[in-house]
Amino acid sequence: MASKPTTTSQPRRAQHTDADDPYEYQSGFGNHFSSEALEGALPVGQNTPQVCPYGLYAEQLSGTAFTVGRSGNQRSWLYRIRPSVMHQPFEPYRAGKHAVVGAFDSRTTEPTPAQIRWLPFAIPASSNPDAVDFVDGLHTVGGAGDPALKSGIAVHVYMATASMRRRAFCNSDGDLLLVPQQGRLDIATEFGPMAVAPNEIAVIQRGMRFSVALPDGPSRGYVLEVYDGHFELPDLGPIGANGLANPRDFKTPMARYENAAANDDHARWSVVTKYQGQLFVAAQHHSPFDVVAWHGNYAPFKYCLADFSAINSVSFDHVDPSVFTVLTCKSAHPGTAVADFVIFPPRFEVQMHTFRPPYFHRNCMSEFMGLICGEYEAKKHGFLPGGASLHSMMAPHGPDAKTVQTATTRDLSPARVADNTMAFMFESMFQLRLTPWAVQNSQRDHDYYKVWQDIPVTFDPHQRVVDLKDPTV
Repeated sequence: MASKPTTTSQPRRAQHTDADDPYEYQSGFGNHFSSEALEGALPVGQNTPQVCPYGLYAEQLSGTAFTVGRSGNQRSWLYRIRPSVMHQPFEPYRAGKHAVVGAFDSRTTEPTPAQIRWLPFAIPASSNPDAVDFVDGLHTVGGAGDPALKSGIAVHVYMATASMRRRAFCNSDGDLLLVPQQGRLDIATEFGPMAVAPNEIAVIQRGMRFSVALPDGPSRGYVLEVYDGHFELPDLGPIGANGLANPRDFKTPMARYENAAANDDHARWSVVTKYQGQLFVAAQHHSPFDVVAWHGNYAPFKYCLADFSAINSVSFDHVDPSVFTVLTCKSAHPGTAVADFVIFPPRFEVQMHTFRPPYFHRNCMSEFMGLICGEYEAKKHGFLPGGASLHSMMAPHGPDAKTVQTATTRDLSPARVADNTMAFMFESMFQLRLTPWAVQNSQRDHDYYKVWQDIPVTFDPHQRVVDLKDPTV
């Protein structure tokens, strides 16, 4: 009689989101893509024929200067029904009323060396008659530098209750990395649509127009903006050719166009543009999403964090969090990032003779952290999904007292960590200044410093404990 096969319970991989995505994509990172919504819409053999197929107009979108070397040059050709220049003059948008900041100086922001934590940022009540879409729900937490100089970063959060209706957003200041925490984002772009759910990210580069719909209702999330350069995959070094975020798992949209025009002012579209940290709006009588075909390597993309292949220590010690870098925007200083996007995904921890939580730290980089779901391993209380923390440059930080107590007494058998959890970090070489909105926010946890005050003092000059490493490990 044949014996029954042995079954074992396997830990679940982080939740994948493909099943809920209605769109198709092209796979790869940094590829030269081609996509057409009508067969034959892309010109053959040249970019700007005298007359484009289907009577379209050719328009180039440059993400780098013309003369940047081939390895770093980024641009795309868009074939659209109407050139994007067909709009009315720009006017200031909600001057003095929006919550977006671009230049971070003593007039607009303030510095603080303190460790700061925010409870989940409040989403406006859905019953509020003044609907808040992605643009109006965008709030700057802090940043550094000046977009006019193409130097610096900004950290924003968004809390929205309504879809964008007949309007698009365009950021002339830099690239945006979107991290939804609550509610899916259905994003229309000039290159095609993307559905981005919590546990996914999207990158929309400088100059690309997009519109955000909220299929799940009220939504909240985080935004990292870089003023110089573009996000790229980190170098793997001795890791080899595979691991971390693999290029094949990034997805770029397929062309889809909207041939909609309006002769009635009540049905016109508007394009809100962020330029040098200020918002401007221009009206137009057609949809900005009328690109029938495109080709190039300058295009938006999305990525599911469940696809990240984590690397970790399999012997002893807690490795540096840079090993969890998904994307980086490099600076002119080798090894130092304008900004890194780092995650702390579900994984095994097996280090022996080791304090396994993140170590106590003072960093020459700034660390802004958020939580998409679950419980962060170093602070299971108070650091909540939809909230955030900021540990400024050289600000001491580390696990809280409860985590220390558990970590120094626990059994060190191999174990799972961060199941059903996804925390992330925006790490930057810049010192961040905070906006008044962030400093005075009602969700700021003014008792945050207390989480470290009860860490026990166990020093005893009369007792030396030697913990020899097991030579068999």
